[in-house]
Amino acid sequence: MTILTPTEARAFLVGHHLLRAPELPPGAAGLRALLERLRCIQLDPLDPLGTNADLVALARVDGIAKGDVYRHLLPGHAFEHFAKERCLLPAGAFPWYRDELAIEAPWWSHAERLRRLPPGVVEKVLEEVRARGPVAADDLTDHGPVERLDWSGWKGTPRAAKMALEVLQTRCEVVVCGRSARGKVYDVPERALPGAAGTRVHARGRSRARRAEAFHRWAVVERVEAAGLLSTAGGSTWSMLEPARRARIPEALVAEGAVEAVQVAGSRRTFLAPRGFASRRHPPPDGRVRLLGPLDPLLWDRGLVRAAFGFDYTWEVYRPAHLRRFGWYVCPLLQGDALVGRLDGALRDGVLRVRAVWVEPGAALDRADLLACLERHAAACGARRVVLPRRFRINRA
Repeated sequence: MTILTPTEARAFLVGHHLLRAPELPPGAAGLRALLERLRCIQLDPLDPLGTNADLVALARVDGIAKGDVYRHLLPGHAFEHFAKERCLLPAGAFPWYRDELAIEAPWWSHAERLRRLPPGVVEKVLEEVRARGPVAADDLTDHGPVERLDWSGWKGTPRAAKMALEVLQTRCEVVVCGRSARGKVYDVPERALPGAAGTRVHARGRSRARRAEAFHRWAVVERVEAAGLLSTAGGSTWSMLEPARRARIPEALVAEGAVEAVQVAGSRRTFLAPRGFASRRHPPPDGRVRLLGPLDPLLWDRGLVRAAFGFDYTWEVYRPAHLRRFGWYVCPLLQGDALVGRLDGALRDGVLRVRAVWVEPGAALDRADLLACLERHAAACGARRVVLPRRFRINRA
């Protein structure tokens, strides 16, 4: 088993996640290459500084603006589905998802949605999307109310038509093909993903069990590439692949050489790394400060971030206000191979206003370097100016 020092783990993770000198082309081509390299971009609707998908893209690709991650990837190059929670996935992954879910969709209360929907509504909504798509959910024929789902206080849709869309999307019978002022826009994959929709990854007649195993083996390798170092101990980074972990598919992939087993000095956990990861070469750091989204792939595994970077990060958005230490949407700051601080701010009325900056002990976060980062970000988000606080705070852990 390979044992990495924290310094080696940091260097690999930052390079693997494309957070050194830019190595992708600017603009739309860079965004499409980014999704292929990252394997998935986690989605979240909160938007104080850009959505999480915007922040992931803006930290890595030059020549883009807020919203381009959707404009340049949908339709044709990506679709939304569950990976590390809800993500944008490259079009090439669609045949795997469609073939796995054509018979059964076990994820995210799918069966409960079907139980609550009136008979025939799913088929009627699919027929309408096929006839009228691309179409927003609010423009579909009303099929009446439905009992909402409630997940730990999160309320689902009360509309049968929209719940039917969720069922169809989980089954890969419709896909999100864009966004409009009326929300997500849906279409059938034959139009939205014409190349990928016609591809098959399984031979006809293959048993359900063998199809599921093939999907899990492919998906675990993809998740290892997405994470860089994926803990074998489980956790949120595995998400819908937890059954594959319990079935010991990771151990089989290590034995076959499809992925490698790694430890990081100071951590008791074992991680899966991409095959040949130690021989991969990445550009040198470019000196930029980068603003990272709270769901950036570099930050998925908080324990790994502590072990490799010595940085303790919690996304406090779900904490009551009186229990927050920093703020509800505080973003880490990366410079070189170090997480040097965190920032609380928001875009409003053409101004990127920073409420507070906390500098990690021992880090040398230069005000001019941070301002250059924020001016790039503000310009990409259509803001005219940046307002920094008078002084930075020291994070006293």
